[in-house]
Amino acid sequence: MYPIETINYILALATIVMQVVGVGFLAIFFLRTRFPDLGDVGAFLTKWGMWGGLLVSLAGIALTLLYSEVIGYVPCGLCWLVRIFLYPQAILFAIALWKRDRSVVDYSIALSAFGFVVALYTHYLQMGGASLVPCPASGVSDCARRFVFEFGYVTLPMMGVTLFAFLIVLMLFVRKRN
Repeated sequence: MYPIETINYILALATIVMQVVGVGFLAIFFLRTRFPDLGDVGAFLTKWGMWGGLLVSLAGIALTLLYSEVIGYVPCGLCWLVRIFLYPQAILFAIALWKRDRSVVDYSIALSAFGFVVALYTHYLQMGGASLVPCPASGVSDCARRFVFEFGYVTLPMMGVTLFAFLIVLMLFVRKRN
């Protein structure tokens, strides 16, 4: 197995790539009507966004379990909340794909929005911010403790922020328009 530092570095690079791609997708979402050439990308994301959501959520689940169960990092109380907003999404996407039902998009956006806020607050704490709300850790792990810190800002919570933002952008494409 690779050293933890290598895993952290690779995942931090992947986080930055996901941030750049996510911003690009968001730009396409808003500009696709003004620039017809972007319509093909939008159509692709509309068609395959549910599969992308399933893969992204499964990857997020696998990585959280890698860090806690294999590497041995003890998640804080806020990290458990982030997991609560992530884990059900894989089940939602799997069932939705099986039933060919896109109505779970709004549920995914809601879960991702709450997960985004909690992960962003945890990132704020890990970057040295003052605690506005007490960390719900039960004395096991401090919410402000950084296990990963790459490129001056990528932490485990920032990876979560990026994942949730990416899911929201994907689901914007998939959402049915009335």
